Amino acid sequence: MSNGNILDRRNALIYGGGGSIGGAIAVAFATAGATVHLAGRRPEPLAGVAETVKAAGGRAHTTRVDALEEREVNEFTASVADVHGSVDICIDVTGRNEVFGAPLVEMSLADFERPVHDAVRSTFLTSTAAARHMIPQKSGVILFFGGNGRPMADLGGFQTALGAMEALRNTLACELGPHGIRVVTMQTNGVPEAIGSDESPETVKEITDFTESSTMLGRAASLADVGNVAVFAASDLARCITASAVNITAGAEVG
Repeated sequence: MSNGNILDRRNALIYGGGGSIGGAIAVAFATAGATVHLAGRRPEPLAGVAETVKAAGGRAHTTRVDALEEREVNEFTASVADVHGSVDICIDVTGRNEVFGAPLVEMSLADFERPVHDAVRSTFLTSTAAARHMIPQKSGVILFFGGNGRPMADLGGFQTALGAMEALRNTLACELGPHGIRVVTMQTNGVPEAIGSDESPETVKEITDFTESSTMLGRAASLADVGNVAVFAASDLARCITASAVNITAGAEVG
């Protein structure tokens, strides 16, 4: 799919830009004409994604930012606005430090609440920092990633975090809508391509088979799918979509 230049002259902030999801979104945004500003805690992965973007003819900048630290987020966002003239798109795909595989009654409070804290804190900080620069522009798009589907066992605090983020999305959309700012979730039931290389081939196959078997299409979203949908959701083609999720679960979630 060619995204043309539908994000031309947009500045896109991507927290977690050095990861597989963030990298896929960065390449797609850049291909669509945006300048991508990659933020993360580790410079090396950010530099790798930036090289990929530039090799494809795109524009990319990297900054070491901890999305859980208010001062760092605010300074990064202000710097993009001051140097490049606008903040048009913001997405946070940083890790949530979740623990899977145990029921809640067997989980420690620390393991349960950590992903809730990290998800809500980083999403709040990155979204509100971007919004403060979008409001004077009367335009902007804030993207969430993950969605909130049917309940599943043994996901720990991660599932609670997704529900909290959905509530945060709706509140932000309500408050920012009058300023021309949209807030949209990209809802996924998993992207097997994004599984870390530290997992065994057997584990990767098990997760992939489980994810694909739960879909109507018999396949899961790919990293390319994630990037293409992100471009659509961030573009004017989706200008009537806010306070809602764009469903990329391949039919695993309905409604």
